[in-house]
Formats: sequence, C-alpha cells, structure tokens
Amino acid sequence: MQKLAIQGGTPLRGDVRISGAKNAALPIMCASLLTADTLRLTNLPDLHDVGTMRKLLQQMGIAAESATNEIAFTGDKVDNWEAPYDMVKTMRAAILVLGPLVARFGDAKVSLPGGCAIGSRPVDLHIKGLQAMGAEIAIEHGYIHAKAARLKGARIFFDIVSVTGTENLMMAAALADGVTVLENAAREPEVVDLANCLRAMGAQISGDGTDTVTIVGVEKLHGAAHRIMPDRIESGTFLVAAAATGGSITLHETRADILETVLEKLTEAGARIKVAGDTIRLEMHGRPKAVNVRTAPHPAFPTDMQAQFMALNCIAAGSAMVVETIFENRFMHVQELRRLGAQIDVEGNTAVVRGADRLEGATVMATDLRASACLVIAGLVAQGETVIDRIYHLDRGYEHIESKLGQLGANIRRIK
Repeated sequence: MQKLAIQGGTPLRGDVRISGAKNAALPIMCASLLTADTLRLTNLPDLHDVGTMRKLLQQMGIAAESATNEIAFTGDKVDNWEAPYDMVKTMRAAILVLGPLVARFGDAKVSLPGGCAIGSRPVDLHIKGLQAMGAEIAIEHGYIHAKAARLKGARIFFDIVSVTGTENLMMAAALADGVTVLENAAREPEVVDLANCLRAMGAQISGDGTDTVTIVGVEKLHGAAHRIMPDRIESGTFLVAAAATGGSITLHETRADILETVLEKLTEAGARIKVAGDTIRLEMHGRPKAVNVRTAPHPAFPTDMQAQFMALNCIAAGSAMVVETIFENRFMHVQELRRLGAQIDVEGNTAVVRGADRLEGATVMATDLRASACLVIAGLVAQGETVIDRIYHLDRGYEHIESKLGQLGANIRRIK
C-alpha cells in the first residue's frame, strides 16, 4: 500500500494549474447514457474515481475513446443496465447511472453504494423521486432495481438538500414525459455544470443554481462537447496549504466566483488575495489567524473544505470553532491531527481548535478523501517527517497531488 512522506516547514511558492472538478466530471460522464450519440468531454481529471466510472460505463456498453485532452463517450451500443457491487463499492457516485438508465432504457439495476465512510448518505431521495416519476422500484439482494415504460414529469420536494439526488433526477427528467420540478434542489456549481452539459445535448432545464429546478422532458438527446469546470475543492485545498505554510502561490485555470466563502475565510485568516481572470493569487505573511467555520449547503461554506481549515486552525493564532452540519461522521481526522500535536476538543458536531505554536511529524492514517488533504496540509507545516498511510483516498479526488505540491517547493514523495 502506498504512502506519502512529507518533510514539513517549507512555504509553498509558485504557480499551479487546477484540474477539472471530480464532482462535476462523474455525473457528466453518466449523462453519456442518455444519448446514442457522442458526448465529448475535455478537462477530465486523471483520478481513480474517473477511471472507475469510465470502466463502469464501458462495462455497460459505452465506447470511451481517448484523444488529445478529451474522451469521447458514445452510447449507441449500451446493452448492460447493471452497475455491480465491485464497481460501486468504492465510489458512491455510481448511483448516478440509475436515473439515466431508467430514463432511456426503462430498466436499471444498481448496487447500493459505498465510498467514503463519512456518514449516512441515503439513496432514498433518489428512489422516492423516481417513484414519483412512475418508476417501479425494488430493493433486492443489495441492489436497486428500477423499471418504467417511460418516466412521467412530477413535482419532487427533497426533504434534505442532496447534490447527487438533484443530479440523478435532473438527468432522469430530461427524457421524461412532461414537466418535472425539483424543489429544495442542490445549488452547487457542479449541478449547474451538469445542467450546462445537458442543455448542450438538447435538454430543456431552467433554474439550476437556485433551489427550484424545472425540466421539460424531450423525446431524445443528442451528442455535444463540454469542458468540465475547474475543481473548486482542489483550488481551496492549495490555497489553504499555501496560507498554512506562509507561502505565496498563483492558481491558474480556476474560478473565484465558485470559491467566495472559502476566499472570505482565507482573507479573515490574514491572507492577501488577488483575482484576475481565471487566476487567483494568495500571499500569506506571518502566522494565520484562527477562523470559525460552519458547513452548510451551497452557497454557504462547503463541507469538503472543513478538514483543510481545521488543519489551518491547528497552527493558527487563537482558537476557533468548526461546526459540521452536513455529515455526522466527518471529524475522523481529529484523532490523526492530535498525533501531530494538534489541540482539538470535539463535542457532537462541533470541534474547538486551539492553535499550537508548532506541529511535529508522525505517522498518520487517512480516513477519507478530504481528511487525507487535511493531513497533507498538517504534514506540510509540521516539523520533521510526516508519513500518511492509506492515500488511495487522495487519488480518488486529487490529480497528482504530490507532483503539484512538489512544483510549489514541498518536500513530498510517494513511498511503498
């Protein structure tokens, strides 16, 4: 099993290109199931999850041909409507094939998902939504089996905001008969990116980016070309790492408009930030200030940045509260940060972090994707060597992270 070894204490300096967003790429890849034509995608990140999704689609009959900076997905020979457990267990996003399969083929059999162990992320919202659209659904032997002659438009209210639920039902509704209205829908930029791709394929969608999305179903969708949006979580992770180490970096091919709450918190921590076009420059002089963080659905502070800011707070001046409202089990990185000398107390969904003068390197274990990034940041500021085990989580969501950090001056290497 591979590990990362980090010699801390070096400020990050230089330029780095931001990759395409994993959380946009995966649902957009699934949109290729909605048409027999070719969907050409560029700016797909080189990630384990993207590779897993590609294999899953190919297993279903999608042709996926790589060319320079693009992959062309063609769905004219799809003949397998099942997503098996061995493909789904490491990647919860595989649930996103459910809506497109039922919408286009009237049948789908998808294993109940796995993925990061950060808490309950029920699929009942997907199931209830498809049932409201007329699908017959059975849960059998760990699989969701859905059937429908043709889905019907419906008004669907989400009890809780669900990104994948919104995406799945938005894709299903694109080929449904009639109008579907999704209320209390997710407003994340990745949902908007999927809607942009679906519109390019001929879908009639409005209201994306708000809490009410309206989809007028069409008979069929056609091929299109789409560029995956920049990864706002990768952008935020590199900015926090630079701030924590007292560095200065410039991100390229990113977007500040999808990072507003993160940039506000970094400014509050003492960073100087300049935005120009698709670049963001951050400079940090001296020790960062502790900042309170409370996660909530977009456009509030993203849960996927909570762990990184906790690492920043571990060496910041002062104390801060970190409140997690999205996932009930997303403080598993706390115990590992304590191994580095962090002073953190947890009660319920709230962590109180008292900034320490320094952290000391140790061997730690990654528990999920964003916790892995948190430990990388902590390792970059800790004195001595930090070894991070179980980094396969990192490879699910960060493209060549050790290479990119190495470009910025970090002393980091991958070991077995």
